[in-house]
Amino acid sequence: MERRKDLSSQISLLLILISFSLYPLGAAAQDFPHKPIVLYCGQEAGATTDLTSRALAKGAEKELGVPVVVENKPGGGFTVAATLLANKKPDGYTLGIISSAAFETRHIILKVSYDPFKDFTYIFTYSTYPGGICVRADSPFKTLQDLIEHARKNPGTLSYSSAGTGGKPHLSVEFLAKQTNVKFKHVPFKGGAPACTALIGGHVDFTAGSGIHLNYVQQGILRLLAVLNSEEREPQFPQIPTLIDLGYKDIPPSYLTLTAPKGLPDPVFKKIESAFRTVAHSPEFRKVLENYSMPFVFRDRRQFEAILSKDYPFYKNILQEFQMIK
Repeated sequence: MERRKDLSSQISLLLILISFSLYPLGAAAQDFPHKPIVLYCGQEAGATTDLTSRALAKGAEKELGVPVVVENKPGGGFTVAATLLANKKPDGYTLGIISSAAFETRHIILKVSYDPFKDFTYIFTYSTYPGGICVRADSPFKTLQDLIEHARKNPGTLSYSSAGTGGKPHLSVEFLAKQTNVKFKHVPFKGGAPACTALIGGHVDFTAGSGIHLNYVQQGILRLLAVLNSEEREPQFPQIPTLIDLGYKDIPPSYLTLTAPKGLPDPVFKKIESAFRTVAHSPEFRKVLENYSMPFVFRDRRQFEAILSKDYPFYKNILQEFQMIK
């Protein structure tokens, strides 16, 4: 009888201790948010990702009632931002805008400390990158076929820039080179803006654009030869074919994701998801995307996780085929 009483007392004490240990977490979740939220942006200031991140942050401030501060963490094709985010406390006060390439391809190519299936809470996606092969406006290449024919006759002489190794535009160009039996020299940069600048400055022959290239096409500085990472043509340039239109296979696009560290409490997740979802679906934010020629592509948590699980084997095979896995 005494043993039963002792055991009962021990169990009661254990339950009390557990309830006390959980109380701060539950209280913090109910109190969320009560201080500024940091939003890591995986690209440099002025990039389309940065500009859309700031638009989301501005709208979320009104919804949540606290400042949402964007901090630029460029480098490694979004892997720098992803690494920092994975190591933050899952309390909702640190979030990130990160390209899905950091979870699908770049973490395979580069040595990173995070696992895309274990270290993040995905909230939703809101857009994709409209890729494109561009040359300077004064380039002798008028069509993609012109560029390919030159590369075929002059192996390895044409160079191109991209926003980074393992990004979808980069992989699309390598996939195209394989299908056409040509070779290009890849020159990676830390974002789409410097990649375009390299082309404008004459340091490369063409660029695998990842969004910002369209601004230069609109200004008449660059010429768009083909649309990458999409089955749809650019609404602004409907005369320009996609790689698929031209009979080539292509790599699916990257998604821009709102992401948090793994273990985000459900009440906090719901508040963040609701606030940012409201902003993402607002006419004001949709206008921002339209201004930067970025499509609105909303996928919720479960939908994106399904995409990630489905596409991972495909990308791993592609990267092995390109001999890009170290």
